[in-house]
Amino acid sequence: MSLGHRLWQQRQLLVMSVPMLLYILLFSYAPLWGWLTAFMDYKPAKPMFENTWVGLKNFQWLFSRSEFMLAIRNTLMMSIITLVFNTVSAITLAVLLNEMTVRKFKRTVQTVTYLPHFLSWVIVVGLAQNMFATDGIVNQVLLSLGVIQSPLFFLGEGRYFWWLVGLIHVWKESGWNSIIYLSAMSSIDPALYEAAEMDGAGRIRRIWHITLPGIKSTFVVLLVMNIGMLIGGTGEGIFDIPYLMGQNLLMDWSQTIDIFVLKYGISKGQYGRATAAGIFKSVVAIILLFSANRIAKRLDEPTLL
Repeated sequence: MSLGHRLWQQRQLLVMSVPMLLYILLFSYAPLWGWLTAFMDYKPAKPMFENTWVGLKNFQWLFSRSEFMLAIRNTLMMSIITLVFNTVSAITLAVLLNEMTVRKFKRTVQTVTYLPHFLSWVIVVGLAQNMFATDGIVNQVLLSLGVIQSPLFFLGEGRYFWWLVGLIHVWKESGWNSIIYLSAMSSIDPALYEAAEMDGAGRIRRIWHITLPGIKSTFVVLLVMNIGMLIGGTGEGIFDIPYLMGQNLLMDWSQTIDIFVLKYGISKGQYGRATAAGIFKSVVAIILLFSANRIAKRLDEPTLL
């Protein structure tokens, strides 16, 4: 069957895809011409091509700045911690929900865990700041249990910041992220569980040998996608939480690449340098995505491409 004939057979699907294709071309690809400013001493008052070309000087400036190197470190660490926390919590919650037999209780737990996803990050960060304040509920509980002798300054010490980002993500997104794993578990053949139970396998063994292998392909695909966003830091909340919770005391721990770009591009008007940082982030994200996809392919696992 020729390509033209297949396209004609699927013409309805092609027509439905046109709005999304136009959206991607207009908002994702058309702005790429602005990358040229990374190689210029760009001044908005001048026409685009009348600005002075500086070659790779903006990139050299970036990597000579300790501030940018700290931003790379912070972005990577917060993304890795968030990825691990979110993946583990989502799979754990999905397994527990899948094992529940009381339908009403299961639906109640699902609803309660999904709801935080629909709150804005401004509200979530506000709640977190109240909870982790020196006089907040977290410090009060730790003091009452005798775990600590004096309140901890969670919001003002850098060593706590990355972990707070991960914990806030878990509270907000674990219920929502578990949906796809629950869907994967629902496709597992119930006969496998029945056969394992007849062979004497307990609940833990059934989870370990049937449930988890049954969602492996879903896990690998999601992992490949998330690895591509590690340096990008574009995962929901990786920009929002540091931007909303960051302060001068935490700048060395909270500033991500996106915040660096915002700071130099909007606040300081150094558009060429900010664009160079954005290009670096995008290129590394693409390399990570294709590398993860290639490794998954070599291990004979499901891939994106």
